[in-house]
Amino acid sequence: MQRPNIVFVFADQLRYQSCGYAGDPHQVTPNLDRLAKESVNFHQAVSVFPVCTPYRASLFTGKYPSSTGVFNNGFHCMADSDAIGHVLTDAGYETAYIGKWHLWKKGSRTFIPPGPYRLGFDGHWQAYNWNHSYKNGFYYEDTPEAHTMSGYQTDAQTDLVLDYLKDAPQDKPFALFASFEVPHPPNTWDECPDEWIDKFKDLDIPEPPNRHNPNHVEGVPKMDEDWYSENWYSREEERRRVYYLMTAVMDHNVGRISDSLEELGMSENTIFVFTSDHGEMLYAHNRMQKRIFYEESIRVPFLMRWPQKFPLGMKTDVCLNTPDIMPMLLDLADVPIPESVEGVSPVSQLETSNEGNIAFMQGMSESNFFEGEEWRAVRDVQYIYVRMRTDNRELLFDHQNDPYELVDLSKDPEQESRLAHYRQILDARMHNLNDRFESTSWYTENWTVDDRIVRSETRDLEQE
Repeated sequence: MQRPNIVFVFADQLRYQSCGYAGDPHQVTPNLDRLAKESVNFHQAVSVFPVCTPYRASLFTGKYPSSTGVFNNGFHCMADSDAIGHVLTDAGYETAYIGKWHLWKKGSRTFIPPGPYRLGFDGHWQAYNWNHSYKNGFYYEDTPEAHTMSGYQTDAQTDLVLDYLKDAPQDKPFALFASFEVPHPPNTWDECPDEWIDKFKDLDIPEPPNRHNPNHVEGVPKMDEDWYSENWYSREEERRRVYYLMTAVMDHNVGRISDSLEELGMSENTIFVFTSDHGEMLYAHNRMQKRIFYEESIRVPFLMRWPQKFPLGMKTDVCLNTPDIMPMLLDLADVPIPESVEGVSPVSQLETSNEGNIAFMQGMSESNFFEGEEWRAVRDVQYIYVRMRTDNRELLFDHQNDPYELVDLSKDPEQESRLAHYRQILDARMHNLNDRFESTSWYTENWTVDDRIVRSETRDLEQE
């Protein structure tokens, strides 16, 4: 029997909490809600490093940021012969990529040439580095000539996905990865499709309970207040509504892809995944964007449908982490997992129990502007333990019973044994990965040359 096809769709900056199936009564995500009923719902899934480029490097290699060397945005990643595109190609798959890449050098309208820096996605390519102008979509194929897209970028990218599915190979399996950019900022009305605006322009979305609980823990940096202009805060209602609108547009297009798989008779033998690279604070704790360890930033939707393998509507407590995705997909496709992969496939765990595990996350900041805001964390189904780099400050939240993380338990004497437990786990994870937990500027000075990543904790291109 032919190996399963893989269709992996991921949004940009969509948090778990803003999906209808996750309990948000104000969100309009009927297609994701339907998909959740048909899929394995990893409702505890997290982003290993809630920033665009580091997430993608971990996704495609199954490695932690300390091993990929990608510690923030704007750097040219290292080629990796064990990346998922290469592994699937060697196993007989046609690989395809559509949408945002964001593993190339600085700049949005950037052509990624065929070769090793496409990480094995050599069969079909309609992509670009990044573009946050959603009415001016474009993509490249195998030449530096940009192809413009008509209409709204997310709709046009979905058209490309549907065209690929119609012409997908019949004699071998395919693996298609499609990266949408919404609901990533700019969250402004002029970046929205006109036909959707009336539905959302007056939408009443209440503030979250932690909206006016900014840096409640002494010593946690005020990241966004120093970085973003006052305009971001004065436009709060608009930005919240636009975020929900963009999420609804993305949801609509996920539905188009799901329906196409059904219509083409591919659904039964296709592993269909929907997820996001990281979340969005959306004014929780008086913050915006990502980078930080709070639930709104790290927790992401992850739905995986494969009718041949998993029952409809299965929900698991497995804390799926970004490096675990590659080995899980290879495991399901019966493709050998490279020894260099650091993530762990949860497939056997899904088959035998519903118990959770512990995810390790590495917050290395986003640029040198955020120097001193680096953190490490471990998270299980109930708690998240965080350590800040600058002074080893600790935080402990019971996110299960305190989902808005209003109460830091780290100073509670009754939590000392629990703190000791998580300290030990965090120390072990860092030791196993040789994670030296340095500053962002240290990584810039020691791991990069001319905006290229040249070394990590496990590799040194100058020695290869």
